[in-house]
Amino acid sequence: MSFRTLSTRTAAVVSLGAAALAATVLVASCSGTATGKSGSGSGDAVAVNVIEVKPLEIRREIEAVGTLGARDETVVSSEVEARVARLAADMGDHVAANAPLVVLDGEKLRYRADEQRAALEQTKAKLGATGPELPTVDQTPDVLSALARRNEAEQFAVRARQLAAKNLLPAQELERAETELQTARAAHQAAVASARNLLAEVTAREATLNRATRDLQDAVIRAPFDGVVAERLVSPGQFVRVQTPVMRLVRLDPLRLTAEVPERFAPAIRVGHTLSLRVDAFPDRAVEGRVTRISPDVNLKSRAFAIEGEVPNPDGALKPGTFARVRIVTDRVDRILALPVTAVQTRYGRSVIFTVKDRKAKETEVKLGDRIGANVEVLQGLEAGDTIVSDGVEALSDGLAVAPRTKPAAGAKPAAGGTR
Repeated sequence: MSFRTLSTRTAAVVSLGAAALAATVLVASCSGTATGKSGSGSGDAVAVNVIEVKPLEIRREIEAVGTLGARDETVVSSEVEARVARLAADMGDHVAANAPLVVLDGEKLRYRADEQRAALEQTKAKLGATGPELPTVDQTPDVLSALARRNEAEQFAVRARQLAAKNLLPAQELERAETELQTARAAHQAAVASARNLLAEVTAREATLNRATRDLQDAVIRAPFDGVVAERLVSPGQFVRVQTPVMRLVRLDPLRLTAEVPERFAPAIRVGHTLSLRVDAFPDRAVEGRVTRISPDVNLKSRAFAIEGEVPNPDGALKPGTFARVRIVTDRVDRILALPVTAVQTRYGRSVIFTVKDRKAKETEVKLGDRIGANVEVLQGLEAGDTIVSDGVEALSDGLAVAPRTKPAAGAKPAAGGTR
């Protein structure tokens, strides 16, 4: 290695050393300035808003997501076979109970009813009925005629026996009288049986006529309740058979709400509690209803139990199938500690707040409960009477000197509490 090369490298090392020394002096100078600011006294402390934590009594409210459904919904079907003559209602139409929905062609049904009516009158004529009242078995013409012949045969048989006893009548004539008596008695019994059959036939034909008349009435398919036609399923001229769906009908007032409530609120909710709900279609409109049913068991997967509510819907604005955000005020009243949401910061999955003592901020981890409007419930990590920083906690660190400014205490106003 030459002397010139060595001198060049030595000069480079000296230059680097001088630069490092200058940087060290600059950093030391800056550090000294910063340290002097942080420890210079309360005049350099960070001004913060603080509040004193006080207990708060709240009436618990349950918040849940539910679904609105029609209180009654049915698919109306045809009860007879016929051709669709005309539609009396269509999708979206409001119909009253027993109002016509579909009118079927009833011509053939009318013929069938007339046929059954004629058959019934024919059977009544055989019984000798002259009005709406039917004769008894003993009063029918055939039975009366058979009874007269039997009585005549009995009288003839009695005289024949008397004459035969005096040897005034041949034995052959006596046998003939006895035979005629037996024949008359059998004829009477047959007439009675025939009359009974005719009376039973009248009952059967009346039932058949009633069915034919009902089929004729069912040619006009009617609404089973007040509602709105949600779907039309047939068209004019279409031939429908028994149980062919023709229209789907829903009742829109009131609606039925279904939702699930956490199991821990089972003792606090009961039938009759008022509920309030909002839907996305009307975000600024709160609709009130009431709890009508509570399930007796808890869902093993969700650990919640189902409830049903009744929601008035007189104008039909709310639609079945809509999701609703539900709030229910319960009977449960708790005494809690609550903080402004702005006082809580989430750091690496931990919820922390800053308490203030001796004009220094102290980072404190807390366990949160339910959200209550602009506040949040604190379950652990805080005591009543503690002073905390109410906002601007993002810029704070543990041990930082602060200059407190008092704000109204948390819990100064009674409030209703929400739940998860």
